[in-house]
Amino acid sequence: MLFSRNRIQIILALAAILGQLSFAGLRRKKYENPISKDTQQPDKVLFDKAVSDIEHGRYEVARLTLNTLINTYDTSEFLAKSKLAIADSWYREGGSHAWAQAEAEYKDFKLFYPTMPEAAESQEKVCMIHYKQMEKADRDRQQAIRAEDECRLLMQEYPNSKFAPQAQQMLRNIQEVLAQGEYKTGIFYHTKGSYPAAANRLHALVDQYPLFSQADDALWQVADSYTRMGDRFEDKAATAYTRIVKDYPLSDWADAATARLKEMNRPVPEADPVAYARMKYEIENRQRAGMMSHMLGMFKHSPDTRAAAKSGTPAMAVTRPTLPLSVPAAFNASTAGGVSDVNAQVVTDPTALDTKPDARQNPPAGTGGSTPAAPAAGATGGAAAPGAAPAADGSAARVSPASATQLPPPTNHTPPKTKQKKPKKKETPPQTAAPPSPAPEAGTATTDSQPPVKQP
Repeated sequence: MLFSRNRIQIILALAAILGQLSFAGLRRKKYENPISKDTQQPDKVLFDKAVSDIEHGRYEVARLTLNTLINTYDTSEFLAKSKLAIADSWYREGGSHAWAQAEAEYKDFKLFYPTMPEAAESQEKVCMIHYKQMEKADRDRQQAIRAEDECRLLMQEYPNSKFAPQAQQMLRNIQEVLAQGEYKTGIFYHTKGSYPAAANRLHALVDQYPLFSQADDALWQVADSYTRMGDRFEDKAATAYTRIVKDYPLSDWADAATARLKEMNRPVPEADPVAYARMKYEIENRQRAGMMSHMLGMFKHSPDTRAAAKSGTPAMAVTRPTLPLSVPAAFNASTAGGVSDVNAQVVTDPTALDTKPDARQNPPAGTGGSTPAAPAAGATGGAAAPGAAPAADGSAARVSPASATQLPPPTNHTPPKTKQKKPKKKETPPQTAAPPSPAPEAGTATTDSQPPVKQP
C-alpha cells in the first residue's frame, strides 16, 4: 500500500515537471511555411533560426531575427517569407494586441505580394483572427461583422483557393450567430407588442439569412405580427405563410401555415424540391448538444455554432437596413417623390445673395408626377378641411384627395386599455317645502296678475 502511494506521488511529480518544461519552451509546433531549400546562405541561416524560435514559442526573438534579415539582406529571395513569418509569429502569440499586429502584417503582405500563393492564406488568417474573437449572439457583434466581411472577401478574391471551402463554412457559422442576434431582438419586439418593429426585423432577417436554423420560426412570427396589425396587412401575412410552406417544407410550422392559408382562401404552394432536400440533409447532419455542453456553455466566450447550416450558399450581399411600416411614407426614401441629389457650383457674382431669391422659400415639386389638387374652399364654396394650415397668401390650404383617405401607419406603441371611471353622482340637498304665501289684501295687485283696469 505504501509502495503504491509513493509510486503515485512520483508519477504526479514527473507530470508536473514535464508540464513546466513544455511551457518553458521545449514544446514544438511545426511551422506551416518553411523553406525546404538546403543551403548555407546567411539569410537562409537567419530564417531557419527564426523558424525554430517560432516553433518553440520564442516569438520576440524570432521577430528580431527576421527584422535583421529584412534590414540586412534587402534583396534576399527569402524576403517575402520573412514578412509572412513575422505575421505568423504575432498570430501564434495570441491575444487582442498580438492579433491586431498580425492583421496589419497580413494586410501588408497582401499589398506587397498579391500574386503569391500565400496571399490567400494571409486573408484566411485575417478572417480567423476575427472569428476567434467572435462573441455570443446577445453580446457585442463587432467582431462577427468584421469576420463576415473578411471571409466574404476571401471567397470573392480567391474563389479557387484551398481555403475557400473552409471560409464558406466559417461564413455560414458567422451568419448563424448574426441571425440569432437579430432573431432575439425581433422576438423581444413581438413579446413587447411592437408588431411593426418585430415584422421589420424578422422579415429582413429571413431575406438576408435564408439558411438560418430558425428561419421558419421567424417567418411564423412575421405572419403573426402582420395579422395583429390589422386586415390591411393580410397579403403580407399570406406571403409569410406561403414562404414557410414552399421554402421550409419540413418545418414544424408547415402544417399550421397550410391551415392558415386555407382559412384565408389563399392558394397553397407546392414544396420546393431543392429546399426539401436541403432541409433533410441539415436535419440528418445537425450536431446535438450534450449534457456537458449545456452546463459549460454559459462559461464559454465563443458562440455555439452547432446549429449552423452545413450546405447551401451563404449570403454574399451586405446587409441593408429597412424601415418598418410604422414610419410614414413621406419619410421613406424608397417611396417618397423628393429629390435626393445635391449639386454645387461656384458663384462668381458677389451680389447673388442680395439679388436672387432664396431657394429655401421655393422648394422643388416632387418628381413622382404632379397630382391635381383639390379645389380651394373659395372656388367651390365649401369649407376648408379641418386642421389644414392656411397658405402664404391667406387662402385655405389645398388638401389632396389621396391624403384624405390614406390610413395612418401602424404604431409600435399601442395605448393601454384603461377602465373609464364612472362619474360620481352629485348629492342634491333635500328639498324643503316652501312656506305658504299670505293671501293678498283687497285692492292690492299680485305680482303675477295684470294691473287693475280703471273703470270709466
